[in-house]
Amino acid sequence: MTDMTDGAIAPGARRMGAASDLYRAVWRWHFYAGLLVLPFMITLAVTGGLYLFRDEIDGYLHADLKRIEAQQATRIAPSALVAAALEAAPGTAIKYIDPPADDWSTEITVQTPEGRTAVYLNQYSGQVLGTLPDRGTVAWTIRYLHSLRYFGPTARSVIEIVGGFAILLVATGIYLWWPRGQRGGVVSLRGVPGRRIWWRDLHAVSGIFTGGFIVFLTVTGMPWSQHWGGKVNEWANGRNFGYPAGLRTDVPMSGQKLDEIAKTAWSLEQAQIPESDAPAAGMRPIGLDRAVAAFESRGLHRGYSVALPKDAQGVYSGSVYPDDLRQQRVVHLDQYSGKALIDMSYGDYGPLGRALEWGINTHMGQTFGLTNQLVLVAVCIGIVMLAVSAGVMWWKRRPAGRLGVPPMPSDRKVLVGLLILLGIGGALFPLTGATLLVMILLDLVVQRFSRRSEPAST
Repeated sequence: MTDMTDGAIAPGARRMGAASDLYRAVWRWHFYAGLLVLPFMITLAVTGGLYLFRDEIDGYLHADLKRIEAQQATRIAPSALVAAALEAAPGTAIKYIDPPADDWSTEITVQTPEGRTAVYLNQYSGQVLGTLPDRGTVAWTIRYLHSLRYFGPTARSVIEIVGGFAILLVATGIYLWWPRGQRGGVVSLRGVPGRRIWWRDLHAVSGIFTGGFIVFLTVTGMPWSQHWGGKVNEWANGRNFGYPAGLRTDVPMSGQKLDEIAKTAWSLEQAQIPESDAPAAGMRPIGLDRAVAAFESRGLHRGYSVALPKDAQGVYSGSVYPDDLRQQRVVHLDQYSGKALIDMSYGDYGPLGRALEWGINTHMGQTFGLTNQLVLVAVCIGIVMLAVSAGVMWWKRRPAGRLGVPPMPSDRKVLVGLLILLGIGGALFPLTGATLLVMILLDLVVQRFSRRSEPAST
């Protein structure tokens, strides 16, 4: 029995042909997306997996600066610690960072002629333990490598493109993985490592187990992206003000944003810093010691940072972002009266802000403690396996001396629907969409060149 009747193609054959064409189209664009982003995904997975243990890494590698012996003695006054820091690194003190625990040092950030310097001091004796460039620890280096911050705004835009393509890879990968009658290669591996089918199965299985996590990590990581994240942040905060509507007060606001003076939550990057009221005659600033006492009386979680006033209108800005989202807090104190001009916590964020902060917190391995870290480490390992297996599988499959692009579908009409779906994704992530357009144009050029180079049939 055949699929041919009176010279016409039977319906079953048509369906099989259409399915084959669709598979080829999806496979082709899955290949293109992978070719573009897999090296970046390896980098993001390795650096992200390491950054999950940032406290452990810095606590070990910078133990001489970060760790001290816990004592029962009274802690040195913050102002005395600042004075000691300025002796070690002459300049202007701009930030005081409270020790997160009894066996951790105090950190003072000083603006020197050479740049910002972090000075580490014993919180009990005032002894200077050493200095580093501000954010110069290994953990901060890993974070900046993860975000490509070292390579400028253009390189950071790549992260946004990679994020959009990662979602595309997951969607097309699920379609390619979907069981079509095969008994193996769905959740198990066939063959041995030397064979291409083993690498194909490793790619498929690691992809299906990590796909959902990849989408989650992409979506929760996008708020930090160069363009998309900034626009969403601005939209989420309305009027580019940063604070929820209920916390907007009539106090004077400076043009400075919270992100410019301290590590802050994504939802507060646009938040403007208030200004201190003009002091009454003879009124003097309360000083760092009283400001710290005020922050502690308000219950700021240990490990908070205090940005010092830069001028006569400046404020003492206390902020803390511990693992427990409920303990997130930002308090701005008038430098003369000590009055809280703005005091807000995670509960004051809007619904979108709370959802995004929860996602970001989980992305960083903080929401569920060690379990959160271990699960994401396993995911990062899976992503590396996914990328490496893709490379090996392609290398074993490609023809000698050629790129090995999957074949075009025989019926080009199937590309229309696929391109519409790609266009929707491109609209959600404009940089990804622009890159897709470039790739489509290049693909058309390659196809035309290939057809011209083919020998004429006889």
